[in-house]
Amino acid sequence: MTARRIRTVAAAAVAALVGAAGCSAPADGGSGSEDTSYVVGIANEPDTLSPLLGYGKDGNSKIFDGLLRHDTDLDLQPALATELPEVGEDGLTYTYTLREGVTFSDGKPFTADDVVFTYETILDESTNNPARGELDALESVRAEDDHTVVFRLKYPYAAFAERTVLPIASRAVAGEQDVNTGAYNTEPVGTGPYVLTSWSRGEKLSFRANPDYWGGAPEVEKLTMAVIGDDDVRATRLRSGDLDAAVLPPNLAKTFEDEDGKTVISAASADFRGVTLPTEHEVTGDRAVRRALDIAVNRQAMVDNILDGAGQAAYGPVPTGSPWFAEGTERKHDPDVARKILDDAGWKPGSDGTRAKDGLKAAFTLWYPAGDRLRQEHALAFAGDAKEIGIDVTVESGTWEVIEPAMKRDAVLAGGGNPADPDFDLYTLLHSELAGDGFHNMARYDNPAVDEKLGEGRESGDHDTRKTAYDAVQRELQQDPGYVFLTHIDHVYVMSDGWTNVTTQVEPHDHGLGAGPWWNIEDWQREK
Repeated sequence: MTARRIRTVAAAAVAALVGAAGCSAPADGGSGSEDTSYVVGIANEPDTLSPLLGYGKDGNSKIFDGLLRHDTDLDLQPALATELPEVGEDGLTYTYTLREGVTFSDGKPFTADDVVFTYETILDESTNNPARGELDALESVRAEDDHTVVFRLKYPYAAFAERTVLPIASRAVAGEQDVNTGAYNTEPVGTGPYVLTSWSRGEKLSFRANPDYWGGAPEVEKLTMAVIGDDDVRATRLRSGDLDAAVLPPNLAKTFEDEDGKTVISAASADFRGVTLPTEHEVTGDRAVRRALDIAVNRQAMVDNILDGAGQAAYGPVPTGSPWFAEGTERKHDPDVARKILDDAGWKPGSDGTRAKDGLKAAFTLWYPAGDRLRQEHALAFAGDAKEIGIDVTVESGTWEVIEPAMKRDAVLAGGGNPADPDFDLYTLLHSELAGDGFHNMARYDNPAVDEKLGEGRESGDHDTRKTAYDAVQRELQQDPGYVFLTHIDHVYVMSDGWTNVTTQVEPHDHGLGAGPWWNIEDWQREK
């Protein structure tokens, strides 16, 4: 087969090597007293631990491995594959040679059949995997032999190799169960550096090192992820010694800066905070209102005051520091221009300062998830900026079970972001075919010009063509915003000292279990 060797399409990342973290003295029921234990406080837990239903789809799942993995700089490296794939000259075939001698944690061998099973199961429409659309380009996958897998695409998709960081499930175990309800969802069997020992939902996930891991047994032998949704409680438990490390909002993390034995670590991210503007609401569906809000918000004030400088202004899901960002699409904070846009569109101020048009008040509700301090502060700041131009935003908090049914008409303080490729965020947030599809395109944005360019970016194998398409999408968002993007937040962690080889990556929105300074905890070593 005529082939070329693929190069990663991940955006270049600047990763800082940091002084590392170790165990603290335990409180009752808290972090372990042994040097080989580590307890991390995270904000959220996954819905499932099965990659067949979406767990670990962006890699770094601890229990599983993908064919490829990301290194510190987000470059793709071999994992279960022995090398990066060979790509056919037409860009439609990807051939992977698999690592030999790898076993699952139950001792059964890993083969190409497990790869085929994983991808075919995800593509099966009866599988409840919300991320199935991320494999839209995949036409088929077949095993040439036990250690060779060939993927065939429907169209050239430059980001496809990024999709093969997806964890590989065990056919021998998961294939004998109901994929949607079977025990594999909570009792997974993988090839990764850690094995799940218990999962108390809403409380903690416990792992032990896999002594037979093909990459070598981790020195951190016991890993616990404590699920603590409230930021303040997480900080309190870290200070008391219950936790060795935690993810915290910047203002809480700052309170640890002068504590002996603690290190505050900031990781750059593609993690945005923004407000959905549902097109089916009478107010937020008005383009003039959306444009006015987009330039009325004071993004830099949010970075300075909410994030304590740990972040940057956001004008879309693509961070301004990314090579995929469209220069010139930054929006200046200008309330006067925002007011004129509203005036010209017929939204006139009333006696109470709130605008109205044809008897309809310029008012809507904005939800944020309860207990999330960063989203609360972003929501309140957004509402304050909106009030300055005569738009009344009522801020409410609730669980996602309360928020999700309201998303069709009410705004949501949303979060997301994946630094690996612009297709991963832009398509799912903006393409009209995904309008109202769960947490995809929450604003129900519908712009034919954007749809066309998203298709070009997704289906082209040429970098320059993709760059042109994604620049056009970002410029269109200037004129027709379906969201008001506010900030890209740095992820801030506080950790106890004591370990080496701790690094950070440019992180996605989903951080805590797989992303964070412990993304490579299997490589940590105790400081001498």
